[in-house]
Amino acid sequence: MTRRELIAGALTAPVLLAKGRIDRNRISATTDEIGRTPQEALDFASQFRLRWVELRNVPGSNPLRNYALLSEAEIKRAEVAFAANGTKVSFLRSDLLKFAWPGASDANIRWESRKDDIHKACVTARLLDCDKLGVFTGQRVSDPKTAFQRIADELGQLAEIAGTYGVNLLIENEPSQNIGTSREIAGLMALLTSKWVGYNWNPQNDVPLKEKPFPDGYSALPKKRMLNAQFSSKGILRESPERLDWAGIVKALEKDGFAYRLGLETQVSDDTMRTAAHESMENMMRIVG
Repeated sequence: MTRRELIAGALTAPVLLAKGRIDRNRISATTDEIGRTPQEALDFASQFRLRWVELRNVPGSNPLRNYALLSEAEIKRAEVAFAANGTKVSFLRSDLLKFAWPGASDANIRWESRKDDIHKACVTARLLDCDKLGVFTGQRVSDPKTAFQRIADELGQLAEIAGTYGVNLLIENEPSQNIGTSREIAGLMALLTSKWVGYNWNPQNDVPLKEKPFPDGYSALPKKRMLNAQFSSKGILRESPERLDWAGIVKALEKDGFAYRLGLETQVSDDTMRTAAHESMENMMRIVG
């Protein structure tokens, strides 16, 4: 190695290392689990200097209103508020396909409108300058593996629609759904070849299904297709009996080149939400330095 090459390597090495580091600029949070109103959620983001938020339901809406299916005018107003706060949307979390999928002779309105809903949600995502849309895999059946091929076929078709908008569909693992654990994510992803399908990993959701999310579940995951990850209050609060090794998880994500956002989902909806959200974010900020 010449002297010039050595100096060049020394100058670029910190940049290469920094690209894989998870710091506060990579941390996000789901707005309806950090505030009772949209403004309260933005205040939380400002307090913790968050550059990113995840959207699901409009905070405080009753009945619940999912951002993915709001009108274009409502989305534009929300986008103006985010921009004024210096906040961007990292992930649009819908409730698409989060219901029992019908058989050949058992249709329902939500199933029949799934393609229209994907179109609408993708338009919303692009208005928010977001390229990640969450989807689910149908209400959990007794043996989820028997549904994997059907899920792959259906999501493959919807991914073709999402791809025309430049939007990635992210499968969310959730205990009530056919894909509830890390290993089930791995099993389904092996059947999905579309470049427009990835997944959002929430290790906490392995716990109700009696699986160990880290390091066991994590080791099974196809890391390159993880486009978002989430941490829960149950997994990061010190007194929680379900606490996970988040320091270890963050180190593993960094080592494996995870390049996206890590979002808070408190999984708390009662009067303790505010306290849980603040303590959870404080703990994660300590972990990422």
